[in-house]
Amino acid sequence: MTFDLPSLGWDDSFASAFAAHARPDQRPGRVTRVDRGVCTVLTTAGPERASLSGTLLAAVARDPVALPCAGDWVAVRTWPDARTTVEAVLPRRTAVVRHTAGRQSQGHVLAANLDTAAVVEPVHPSPDLGRVERLLALAWESGATPLVVLTKCDMAADPEAVAAGVADAAPGVAVLPVSARRGTGIDALRPFVAPGRTLGLLGGSGAGKSTLVNALVGAEVMGTRTLRADGKGRHTTTHRALLPLPGGGAVVDTPGIRAVGLLDGVTGLRRAFADVERLAAGCRFTDCRHSGEPGCAITTALDSGELTPRRLASWRKLQREMAYEMRRRDARLATEERARARQQRREVRHTGRA
Repeated sequence: MTFDLPSLGWDDSFASAFAAHARPDQRPGRVTRVDRGVCTVLTTAGPERASLSGTLLAAVARDPVALPCAGDWVAVRTWPDARTTVEAVLPRRTAVVRHTAGRQSQGHVLAANLDTAAVVEPVHPSPDLGRVERLLALAWESGATPLVVLTKCDMAADPEAVAAGVADAAPGVAVLPVSARRGTGIDALRPFVAPGRTLGLLGGSGAGKSTLVNALVGAEVMGTRTLRADGKGRHTTTHRALLPLPGGGAVVDTPGIRAVGLLDGVTGLRRAFADVERLAAGCRFTDCRHSGEPGCAITTALDSGELTPRRLASWRKLQREMAYEMRRRDARLATEERARARQQRREVRHTGRA
């Protein structure tokens, strides 16, 4: 079995990056999924299973972001004993990164090398605009082109009106209403998965991501489940997976995201709230707190209805969360730096005694 890597996005830029690892026993491939540190990699010979090399394991121990993920281009090596390892992850063109849960503020890569990062949100029972804004900030920060896909539009009386309402919370981003069950809007998505292009799907459980993948692939490749009795989604996808499409292109499906933390996402937050940022820049005072100060453009926009209280509250909430995560990250880095300094002092004392 052979496979055409350019149909998955392999180009001269990735080939140039791979040249640093080129040797007779190494070849390029794209990661389709990772299971407990073992990668499924699609090479010209077809899918292969590969463990992580010692060098890569050491890099992951220092920084979890170094762990290969769905969408990564990697250098794969076959050893004389028939073992296959991932030797290196090629530089990522784009990466969707959120902070990990727990006490340490570290990054967790959800998907890599996406051309388009689609925020998938169902219209039933109603779109969660706060979640759309949060995921759009993550998408903007990734470097990929953001997109909003409204699913289950067959359940809405006026899907275009719903799309218009969501567009107000997504300035500068295309909003596409689709119905995988009826096939409505699927053709509008196909340019985003044309040969050589990769579409990533981000959204909560029950948003219809797996159903959307099946519609794009044209086959039942991802399992689907009905909503719970309370209307909330059920987890169907339990791992991130890149799926090649017939004729070229790929789509990356991700598990339902219950919580999204922004890790140093200043650029993404500003792009997601470009309208609010533009208004804030028009305030009379540069340190305006937007709480009724004279010449506050935000207050004026609220009074005129140009800006809604909900959107302002969402902007402020995400700003607070991002500032908190940045403080956590800075504290972790300071602790690690002190630990390195102590280790260096111990080594110096040990060398002096020797």
